[in-house]
Amino acid sequence: MKDDILKSPENKAVIVFATENENKMVEIREILKEAVGRVYSLKELGLKATAEENGSTFSENAEIKAREIAEKLKSDKRFEGMYPIVMADDSGLCIDFLGGAPGVYSARWLGHDTPYEEKNRVILEKLEGVEEKDRGAAFVCAICAVLPDGRALHTEGRMTGRIAYEAKGENGFGYDPIFFLPEYGKTSSEISGEEKNRISHRGRAIKEMARSLKEYL
Repeated sequence: MKDDILKSPENKAVIVFATENENKMVEIREILKEAVGRVYSLKELGLKATAEENGSTFSENAEIKAREIAEKLKSDKRFEGMYPIVMADDSGLCIDFLGGAPGVYSARWLGHDTPYEEKNRVILEKLEGVEEKDRGAAFVCAICAVLPDGRALHTEGRMTGRIAYEAKGENGFGYDPIFFLPEYGKTSSEISGEEKNRISHRGRAIKEMARSLKEYL
C-alpha cells in the first residue's frame, strides 16, 4: 500500500477523502480524475472519522474532519513518510421556510440512524400547504483540503431549487428525492449522474477545489 499512496500511476497528487460514503466517492472521483491521481476513501484505508462535527458552519465542519484524518495518517505507522492531501466535505439542505434547517445538522437531523425516507417524509409534512414561492431551498457543500504543510484550502458550492410536493426518483440519495430543480422540471434524484455532476453543490465545490489544487501543485 505504501507505494500506491506515495505515487499515483499518473504521477499526480494523491487524495485521501474523509468519507466512507461510496455514493459520494463515485461523484468525487469522476470530478477529480483530471486534476489529481488516486483518490482513496477512508474505508479503503481502514480509517474512520470520529471527531465531533461541532462547527457552526459547513466549512468549519469540513476542516474538523480533514484535520482529524490528517493527524491519524501522521500517527499511523502504516503511512509513515507519506504525504497525501486530505480532503473532507460537509454539506446539507437549507430550507427557507424552516429558517435554513436542517442546515449543518442535515446528516443527524431526526437522528443519525433515521432513514432519509423518513426525514424526507417529515419535511414534506412540515411544508404541506406551503406555496411554491415559499418552498425555496439550497444544497450547500463546503470542501476543505489540508495540505501536507498544514495549510487549509476552502471552497463552497451551492445548488438552488425548491422542495418538491412529493418524493421522486431513484438516481440520488439523501434528500435528493424531494429537491426539485425548476430548470430540469425534475428532482435531483431524477436527473442523470452526469447532469448532477455539472450542477450539484458538491460538484461545484469539488471543481473549484480542483482548480485551487492545480495552482498549489
